[in-house]
Amino acid sequence: MKIGRFYLERKILLCIIIFFVISILSIGSATKLLSSYYSNLVWKQAIWYALGFLIVFFIMYIGNNKTLENIWYLYILGIISLVGLLLFAPRINDAKCWFFIPGIGGIQPSEFIKIILILVLATMINNFHQNYPYPSVKQEFIFLCKVAGIAFIPSLLTFLQPDTGVVLIYLIITFCMLFISGIRYRWFLILLIMVVILIGALLGFYFFYQEQFVSIFGNSFFLRIDRLLNWSNSSGYQLENGRTAIGAGGLFGYGFNHTPIYFPEPQTDFIFAVYSSNTGFMGSIFLILIILYFDISLILLAKKSKKLINKYIIAGIFGMLIYQQMQNIGMTIGLLPITGITLPFISYGGSSLLSYFIALGIIFNIAGENKYKNK
Repeated sequence: MKIGRFYLERKILLCIIIFFVISILSIGSATKLLSSYYSNLVWKQAIWYALGFLIVFFIMYIGNNKTLENIWYLYILGIISLVGLLLFAPRINDAKCWFFIPGIGGIQPSEFIKIILILVLATMINNFHQNYPYPSVKQEFIFLCKVAGIAFIPSLLTFLQPDTGVVLIYLIITFCMLFISGIRYRWFLILLIMVVILIGALLGFYFFYQEQFVSIFGNSFFLRIDRLLNWSNSSGYQLENGRTAIGAGGLFGYGFNHTPIYFPEPQTDFIFAVYSSNTGFMGSIFLILIILYFDISLILLAKKSKKLINKYIIAGIFGMLIYQQMQNIGMTIGLLPITGITLPFISYGGSSLLSYFIALGIIFNIAGENKYKNK
């Protein structure tokens, strides 16, 4: 669908419209479980969506090429913002993840770093293959060390906030983009061996030298590992009530604004539990099918693209989204540990939602290139 000079991929746009309706209805239901302080979340989410579409058109106006030309400046700015969080941001719930702007609320830089990292890595991979069409093992090794350094800096700074969930997203983005980049698969085997050894050594240190572990890594990291290892054995108020609400929804649910039981963070982390209790099993299947349709549309878009850099960009966006989708739904029903990962385009949030719309603008630009420049 073309609006003036802008091309909007119909399939993807339809999914976003459905996500918007589901998000607004589910957040409206979630506010019934919260204090009156949160009564305006529906309007705020609608405003974030409206602002998101403005960002989409801005990204489409300037074009992907212009964005990629300046991506290293954005990367540096993003790193500065992460350092600024550690130095100046207030500590909320034992974390320093947000800058607070009067009248706007919290801005979480790590959400935007995800998109910046995707574009930086896409540029690096594309330039590498242009400079070395048939790279040697040494050339690939040097390149991978550079990639590791670029991904490590924001990962370390985000880990120190602490926000382990977003760090995992950085790593998954990097892995997905490298996996389709055409480098030798032996590097992934070596990486797997290194990760297994590192995790084994870390766990051994954790189990047998706990006092030394805390003194080196800090009590916060110790507790994060403890929660991760014990998630399958612990019930937890949030998880148990969330699962009860999902199960009580039955086949068709209670209807919106009728979530039967309270659980913490229903508007963000556990939005899927709200939606499932409202719409039941059939509604949950519908949402999952729309998510799958959206993800498959991204894959097909990447296959149609003639430019390799576009394939790398979509691979990073796809990896980011599918991990968050699986993690959020999985932790809500108890299949995965609770990590505070939101459900893209559905959960309430300003920074996260705007970051997805930045990605969406980039995707629409790629779709426009496929339609008009590949002819």
